[in-house]
Amino acid sequence: MSYDIERYLNVRKAYGASFGPDGERLAFLLDTTGVPQVWTLDAPGAWPEQRTFSDERVTFASWSPERAELAFGMDEGGNERTQLFRLDADDGTVTPLTATPDAKHRWGGWSHDGERFAFASNRRDESVFDVYVQGRDETGDGATLVHEGDGWLSLAGWSPDDDRLIVHEAHSSFDHDLHVLHLDSGELEHLTADTDDVRYGSPEWGPEGDALYLVSDAGSDTTYLARLPLDGGDLAVVEDGGEWNVGGVALDDETGRLAYSRNVDGYTDLTVGELAGPAEIETFPEPDLPGGVCGGVSFGPDAERFSITVNGDTVNPNVFVVDVESGDAERWTDAPTAGIPRERFRESELVHVESFGVDGRRPSDRGAESHGGLEVPGFLTLPDGAEADGAGASGDIPVVVDIHGGPASQRRPSFYGVKQYLVDRGFGVFEPNVRGSSGYGRDYAALDDVEKRMDSVADAKACADWLADHPAVDPDRIAVMGGSYGGFMVLACLTEYPERWAAGVDIVGIANFVTFLENTGEWRRSLREAEYGSLDEDRDLLESISPIHRADRIAAPLFVLHGENDPRVPVGEAEQIVEEAREGGVPVRKLIFEDEGHGFTKLGNRIEAYSAIAEFLDEHV
Repeated sequence: MSYDIERYLNVRKAYGASFGPDGERLAFLLDTTGVPQVWTLDAPGAWPEQRTFSDERVTFASWSPERAELAFGMDEGGNERTQLFRLDADDGTVTPLTATPDAKHRWGGWSHDGERFAFASNRRDESVFDVYVQGRDETGDGATLVHEGDGWLSLAGWSPDDDRLIVHEAHSSFDHDLHVLHLDSGELEHLTADTDDVRYGSPEWGPEGDALYLVSDAGSDTTYLARLPLDGGDLAVVEDGGEWNVGGVALDDETGRLAYSRNVDGYTDLTVGELAGPAEIETFPEPDLPGGVCGGVSFGPDAERFSITVNGDTVNPNVFVVDVESGDAERWTDAPTAGIPRERFRESELVHVESFGVDGRRPSDRGAESHGGLEVPGFLTLPDGAEADGAGASGDIPVVVDIHGGPASQRRPSFYGVKQYLVDRGFGVFEPNVRGSSGYGRDYAALDDVEKRMDSVADAKACADWLADHPAVDPDRIAVMGGSYGGFMVLACLTEYPERWAAGVDIVGIANFVTFLENTGEWRRSLREAEYGSLDEDRDLLESISPIHRADRIAAPLFVLHGENDPRVPVGEAEQIVEEAREGGVPVRKLIFEDEGHGFTKLGNRIEAYSAIAEFLDEHV
């Protein structure tokens, strides 16, 4: 029996959980209605209760530490201008907390007594974020501005005595600073060294409030778990990730219990323990969790257990609860698979593709062949009967090369209903992590910066060439698909190596770096220029690498999809490339959703979009 795309898109996701103050109720997000909403659950496997009922997506939910109430966020039509709300968990009343729909609000957490919450917002100036504190009973414009920012600020929680906030400042994806904001005096204390290109992420307060625990790559290619004392002492390594990144840390500031993860070639290696000293950890048994990818740890009261979201190639996201000391794990949610047997889902295979090196031996021109030097990791999923090593080879399998956005992001062996549908229809799906991807150290992530942008496109070509030589694959039926920056990669692949691709699917992608940077949200421009190049200093380069100026080279059929309300990559990028490609005489299809932003979150739109993509691939690949 085969299943249509609608069934695969109805495979549900439960994630983003947190414990209520009594430690018995769990709140989480679930997309049963077609968009994520807040649900609660009183016991593992119990019938969940839906708590919010909007047609718009809920972006997060956070229990108050003292009351039966939650804060949650919601935007409108994918515009990412999140507003904050309070939900009374006993009677279901929803109270709007913010009344500035033109501004973004980035949740900063409850105070420990539940009387206040903090957030960062660009209310005052769209291009920068300020810090606000608001009483739980205050609504509308009741927030107090406690710090005027001049960049990309976010908050990482209240100190144990609720007199300070951690302020994280991002200058680019790989250049961060940390500050402590003293609420009594308004002083913003800079904690980190004035060094460029150092990451400080996932900061958490230590139990005494005298240090932060975080992940950093200061002095290292990969990130490690570190302790940063607040008395001016040096950053100290607590746990070294070795050749892999420590991905994040969650720490209970009362007990010192913590969990941190290592990203091992895309798979999660989770460590649970408690602080035995300022820079020492006593580890507990490793939880036995399915899937291979997990995250989003949230400790319950007294940190005796924590919730975590688990997923994998064949495991749709669900929330598990783990006993900290024993490591025993129990699944609490039961997000359904839309009646598709779980054994129907296919596992991916981690492979490494040789591309050209990084020692100056780059392709001599845009049409040059790649040559040996760098291994590009990726996940290959083939239909039943065919294996990544060539076993069961038929030589007639079409493949979709699906490239992630970011670009500082990473494909991992996570559940993806569209991929499982394509594989069930006889397609292979290859998800490469071309140079510039995160997860493999700072040096790898920087290999596509600014003037090296097109090197990542050459990696995609190397992956397609590798697939063409695979005994199971039809070399004439290799398509490329991607969203956001991955959409740029699609267009660049079609313009730089037009002979290689059978078709392309561009989802909310960049066609023209100049117009993209000119029109993207004010709050994002400086961060994006740090990655792609400056409009003032690198305009010629940005013009030269923009697919819009080489659209006449597109030879393969192209499908362009976008959201009308996209604040990151404005819809004009889709309009430009469609117009230029059509003039070249190639088959071009366009689909714009008026109630979506940077991607498609509403189930009806997702069904329409991916049904159309499936038809397009069936027709042209």
